[in-house]
Amino acid sequence: MQTLWSTNVMSSLPSRIYAVVDHPRWVERLGGAGLRFIELYLRDLPEEEIRAQALLAQELAARFNVSLALNRYWQTAIELGYEWLHLGPEDLETADLDAIRTAGIRFGISTHTHEELQTALACKPDYVSFGPVWSTQLRGVPLTGRGLEKLAEWRGLCGNVPLVAIGGITVPRLAECLEAGADTVAVMSDFIGHQDPEGQVRRWLDAVSRETAPT
Repeated sequence: MQTLWSTNVMSSLPSRIYAVVDHPRWVERLGGAGLRFIELYLRDLPEEEIRAQALLAQELAARFNVSLALNRYWQTAIELGYEWLHLGPEDLETADLDAIRTAGIRFGISTHTHEELQTALACKPDYVSFGPVWSTQLRGVPLTGRGLEKLAEWRGLCGNVPLVAIGGITVPRLAECLEAGADTVAVMSDFIGHQDPEGQVRRWLDAVSRETAPT
């Protein structure tokens, strides 16, 4: 199947699958099953617990050759020497992007609106994410899907900046995301909410191989 991926764009991202997880144990399980790009998404924890979990995740990522991103906590990412950082629009109000760059950390930014995208692109991120593509939930809060047409619009607006699609993405929906122009797809519930996460990793890897095979 022909896709809209740019080889130059994709060269700056570790993988076409980007797992988002809420505990370090998932780095071990999913990384051990073959995933190579994982984001640790922590919320509602004391500062010391965030640091402890971020450190454990980093140790597990090194063991399983995983490129690891930390969500939001840019100071912890700098302190621990993280490779990647993911920021939301609200994080840009306080994040020191110069310090993040000086530390050699690559970062991505979530976007949901045109205004957020414009702000994100002005920060010269290493990627932007768009979503939710399909309706989903985050921490129990329903989120309405924006659709594939919006994803394709974002692809055009992002230029050469890599685009990560997120929100309600499952294996059968992978091809549609790629055809709309996503460079990578971010997946959370389809891994950590699955009864067989390791088997699901294999299904995702097989699907990516099929969709990216030369035609």
